[in-house]
Amino acid sequence: MNTTLGVQKLATGFLWHEKYMWHDTGSGAAENIEPDEHFENPETKRRMKNLLDVSGLTDKLIRLDPRMATEDELRRFHTEDYINKIKKLSDVNGGLAGPNTPFGKGSYEIAKLAAGGTIVATESVLSGKVDNAYALVRPPGHHAERDIGRGFCIFANVALAAMHARDIWKIERIATIDWDVHHGNGTQQAFYNDTNVLTISIHQDGLFPADSGKFEERGIGEGENFNINIPLPAGSGHGAYAATIERIVAPAVQSFHPQLILVPCGFDASVYDPLGRMLLTSESYRQLTEMLLGLAGNVCDGKIVFSHEGGYSKRYVPFCGLATIEALSGLRTEITDLGGRDDLPGQDLAPHQEILIDEIASHVKRAFLPKSGQPI
Repeated sequence: MNTTLGVQKLATGFLWHEKYMWHDTGSGAAENIEPDEHFENPETKRRMKNLLDVSGLTDKLIRLDPRMATEDELRRFHTEDYINKIKKLSDVNGGLAGPNTPFGKGSYEIAKLAAGGTIVATESVLSGKVDNAYALVRPPGHHAERDIGRGFCIFANVALAAMHARDIWKIERIATIDWDVHHGNGTQQAFYNDTNVLTISIHQDGLFPADSGKFEERGIGEGENFNINIPLPAGSGHGAYAATIERIVAPAVQSFHPQLILVPCGFDASVYDPLGRMLLTSESYRQLTEMLLGLAGNVCDGKIVFSHEGGYSKRYVPFCGLATIEALSGLRTEITDLGGRDDLPGQDLAPHQEILIDEIASHVKRAFLPKSGQPI
């Protein structure tokens, strides 16, 4: 199909590998229910890639090829025992990386390919090969902790990419902006006492993990105030997310002034997702991506990398992904999302949502970044 230029065409890198679809999460069977496919199965990702192909957008992007992360790269965050456990189980028949995080034979190498893919996408932006990038990787990573997998995640893809950018590319300040519907607990753990990485998570309050993601979790030691959790109430739509970025995320990032922005990108805050209760549409993701692009343009010469996380609606993730990458590239295809519910009453910013957002914004503005001495 033909594509039309947006306001500004950008060189957008797109990273993908068929092996990502071979990560086996099993049937997802429970003790008292007929077996079915696991929520984290290949189909949402494969269908997203297929829609990108059919739309003609893939041909307009710059292909990026992943590599496996090395064990030394994994050890920047994960423990030796945990890495060895995943490798040993993967060499036989697979097992559990942690609660609700099954994997099959060979998934150790695929998880290394996902972590390495996010690193490659990050290096491609830092080197100037592309202006921005989207890494359609699997398994996801933002729930993976130092010594255990959680929430379908094995290795912490974005956290490892940030550590690589800091160690190898000497990037001093990095911001992560996570809008997956679930709290980015693994990324938070990786940088909880760190003054050089600003971690922000916008998620549904109390969803997963149920024991993390509160605003009161702001970092420890010198890292206090460098971790910002924004737990939005269930039922939040476009208005709440846009206000969150305008009133909290943008001021914080502008004050921190990172040299690179990484986005753990889940599409499970969509109106159709079975594992969330939010109301975002593909048009929401398009506009929110444009907001982050503008923010990146102001603070870090547009250096921004999206790494795929959650999203479990086979029907709707493809449209959300397409809209996001259209926004990143400045290209618009002829594909139309006929199922978006932008007309739902809940899309507007509700009073109870605004009170929460303004309370967090007020607190964040009063907080100081110890190293920079600048108020957020």
